[in-house]
Amino acid sequence: MITVDYSGRTALVTGSSRGVGRATATLLAQAGARVCVHYHQRQEEAKQLLASLPGAGHALLQADLSDPRAARRLVDGAVTKLGRLDILVNNAGIFRPHPVDGSMPFEEWLATFQETLNTNLVGPAAAAFQAIQHMRRGRGGTIVNIGSRGAYRGEAGQVGYGAAKAGLHSLSQSLAREVGADNITVHAVAPGFIETAMVRSHLQGAAGEAVRAQSPLNRVATVEEVARAVLYLASPEARFTTGGVLDLNGASYLH
Repeated sequence: MITVDYSGRTALVTGSSRGVGRATATLLAQAGARVCVHYHQRQEEAKQLLASLPGAGHALLQADLSDPRAARRLVDGAVTKLGRLDILVNNAGIFRPHPVDGSMPFEEWLATFQETLNTNLVGPAAAAFQAIQHMRRGRGGTIVNIGSRGAYRGEAGQVGYGAAKAGLHSLSQSLAREVGADNITVHAVAPGFIETAMVRSHLQGAAGEAVRAQSPLNRVATVEEVARAVLYLASPEARFTTGGVLDLNGASYLH
């Protein structure tokens, strides 16, 4: 268990109404941070999370992160609410089928592909850009991007997802090299399958058994395991891992 004291620090966690984002926001607040909860459409779940967070001074903001300008405004809004920004967790993402087998009309395929890239890569890049502007004027900070095992092994049927997550890993590394001198560290986590609503349909029946069997541990990650990894990477102890991508897939894919 990470025991770092986050008192006095602030964090924006995108996509925090459920899943990994919710678990991350909860752990950060339990460790003493003031947290800005972000949601796109799940307002009630986000409000419930906000009400459940320990401590005071937390905030709630809405934004559609498929729009990079909205992502930029979200960061500015978090700074306004919290006073500054020490930690950005780019967690929000979508995972929607868009196979290339001809079963989906091209225009629909292209729209899904583009939305996947915008939400999973362009939006996080815009949020990181704006967070860096604020962190440079302050005392530095940390950005943690939630990538994916799919960046390495590919995602058949969701080609935009794999491409976007590979880009997010590379973005993390490039940013780490650029902003380290400004006392800003940038990290990425690459989970495999996680027990979340977004992939629940993939974990049912025989297909779910096959997914779990990809790991010698015969299971997938929990949201808490990913959140604890984020908590570590956002801590001072992890500063020298800047630019790294932390695999969290239970040895289901090694490279």
